[in-house]
Amino acid sequence: MTALQSEYSLWERNLKLEIIPLLRELGIGLVPFSPLGRGFLTGTAQRAEDYPEGDFRRGDPRFQGENFEANMRAADAVREIATAKGAKPGQVALAWLLHKGEDIVPIPGTKRRTYLEENIAAADIRLGDEDMKRLDAALRPEAVSGPRYNEHGMAMLDR
Repeated sequence: MTALQSEYSLWERNLKLEIIPLLRELGIGLVPFSPLGRGFLTGTAQRAEDYPEGDFRRGDPRFQGENFEANMRAADAVREIATAKGAKPGQVALAWLLHKGEDIVPIPGTKRRTYLEENIAAADIRLGDEDMKRLDAALRPEAVSGPRYNEHGMAMLDR
């Protein structure tokens, strides 16, 4: 095995304590999906009910009710650092991942060339130690409100 594809981002750090150290010990890379937190880290998130029928986020607990409000507050640090760097919030979220090690190569999904170009430009964003600490603290796992998936989705994890 040369790489593991799993969700990992500022938004979802479920791999940090056990999996990433094991991957590094074994020389296996990580290919994180949803590195932009299903759009939440781009600064364009909406409440669940504002997404069209069929959109995954309509049923995502993190986009609903009080969870949404709490998560918007947690993501403020991403937007503030992006503004200070003249970047987009999604670029800062990707830069955070890229600063976590050369063995981590995120795969942000996109439907538009503009977003592809923004995502590529994230590689040029330099985050200092203070930026990384601020992002780590603002979106620490206990600061993200709501489960990763709805009840059915959570039952399917780690099976």
